[in-house]
Amino acid sequence: MQPIRSRGMNMTGSVALWPTLFLLLALLISILASYTMFNFISNLKRTNGTFRQFWLAGGAFVFGVGLWAKHFVTVLAYGQPLYFAWSMLVSLFFIIFFSLTAFVMLTFHNVFRYRLLIGSSILAFGIAFMTYFSVLGQPIGRLSVELSPLTTSLVILFVGTYGSFLLAEQNRKACLWFASLTLGVSVVVVQLLAREALNIEFSVVNTTEKLSQDVNLVGFIVGIAALLILLSTLVTWYIDKRLNQMDERYRLLVENSLDTIAILKGDTWGFVNASGLRMFEAEEPKDLLGKSIFSFLPPKDHENVQERLNNLAVTGSGRPLEQDWYTLNGKVLNTEIVETMTTLNNEPAVQVIIRDISERKKNEELLINSEKLYVAGQLAAGIAHEIRNPLTSLKGFLQLIASGRKNNTTYYDIMNSELDRIEEIVSELLMLSKPQVYQLSYHDVRMMMRDTVTLLETQAILHNIAIETDYGNEPLWVYGVENQVKQVFINVIKNAIEAMVDGGAIRIRLSRVNDGVFIRIHDEGPGIGEDQLAKMGQPFYTTKEKGTGLGLMVSYKIVDNHRGRIYVNSEIGKGTLFEIMLPFRYPEAEAKMSS
Repeated sequence: MQPIRSRGMNMTGSVALWPTLFLLLALLISILASYTMFNFISNLKRTNGTFRQFWLAGGAFVFGVGLWAKHFVTVLAYGQPLYFAWSMLVSLFFIIFFSLTAFVMLTFHNVFRYRLLIGSSILAFGIAFMTYFSVLGQPIGRLSVELSPLTTSLVILFVGTYGSFLLAEQNRKACLWFASLTLGVSVVVVQLLAREALNIEFSVVNTTEKLSQDVNLVGFIVGIAALLILLSTLVTWYIDKRLNQMDERYRLLVENSLDTIAILKGDTWGFVNASGLRMFEAEEPKDLLGKSIFSFLPPKDHENVQERLNNLAVTGSGRPLEQDWYTLNGKVLNTEIVETMTTLNNEPAVQVIIRDISERKKNEELLINSEKLYVAGQLAAGIAHEIRNPLTSLKGFLQLIASGRKNNTTYYDIMNSELDRIEEIVSELLMLSKPQVYQLSYHDVRMMMRDTVTLLETQAILHNIAIETDYGNEPLWVYGVENQVKQVFINVIKNAIEAMVDGGAIRIRLSRVNDGVFIRIHDEGPGIGEDQLAKMGQPFYTTKEKGTGLGLMVSYKIVDNHRGRIYVNSEIGKGTLFEIMLPFRYPEAEAKMSS
């Protein structure tokens, strides 16, 4: 029995009549597999995470199975024997592996400078490996190699693979089809040249019955491969359609946004929507794109912005921040921005949303100025009203004295009390005007309250009021000014005494809760309504006939300067509770810290 050569064989049967048809089928399978593969990897730029792994693995699998099926169809077209051996399964595994490696290489933007060149070289090596390695498992009697067609096939394969990757990078439908056609033709041509490069004499006779079995087997393989490619194409088409719909919605959302939405590549503008162009007074995108953002930022902010962008990958999206910008025409913009990490062309980037708050800032400034004028007007009106009354009395008594009326001593006493009233108002206003410099020291609130109660006890007895106290057993240390804290106690207790016209009891309880000293002063007066509680502490607001309203205002100021709080609860007919909280500061602990 004579060995069979792989070239120049006279085929019989139906297969010998249709070599062109099989070649066209092989070319179609190759192009469809390439197109499906390019569709898979083109979606890498639009998704991340698990979906990226799906696109990579799916593209490599479909492409590998397609080329594997194409290989059998091409072999059958030339009547070469088909022997399914271990080498064919190994070649399938390696074409999928090398395809996956090549596709992964394409994702390394800004990592490998020649990623397309490296990726296409890997894929070309995988295709050549499958084409030439698959024959090693055949029953070969003799093998010789022609270097010229072998070299030509490898060059065509590399050029075709690299060219198809360049076309696919354009990410347009027309370019994807051209890339698929380029790669599909290249791999078929490589296999045809491989037939010329390898002179093989098989040691087994290829009978008509064997050819018929080969046709059936190839038909089964092609059918399975075609089904996989068709299903993959449908899946990618459906997913691509949904992604396009999402992209369109996001594009409309971005383009129609009233806020600036931009993407930064490093420290340059990579994308700016229409609102951003209007905000920065740019006529065309090229006026901004590619330019450094630092040319639009005040120099004092450059270091902070650079540090913020560098740390964004670690800190993630932060809260809105206020940031000033310059437009192309030098106009200053007051903005609020939000920064977050994203990708642009599969590269790490920073997305910023910029909202112009210049108008809001102006309105806030106008509102603050208006409130200042209103408060100043109210304060001036109150001062004028409170001081005009005693001044009117002084003027009248001076006229009486000038007219020679008697009882000058009585007049002098009244005039002196009116002057004291004016001095009291001025002193309290000075205390409110600006922080005063005082000597701070440690004091026990219990001792200060005892002194205050002793001072006011006589006045309370005259009004038929009993002062009940509970000072507790532990020292209640605070750090502050003794006279000011006593003034707060005096103001609150005097108000309670003056409010209890029918007598009763004032209950004072001192305690410590965690790091706070609480002074609770509860009276049995008529109580205060909610509308009046809301105005407590306002200048010249008082419910007393001859009050100035400055006593409580000064008390609030003193407690606030001591980093404390005043809480007021009242119920009509049952009385009012003043709760004063001051920070607890233990002298010995302070001494230990200083030592």
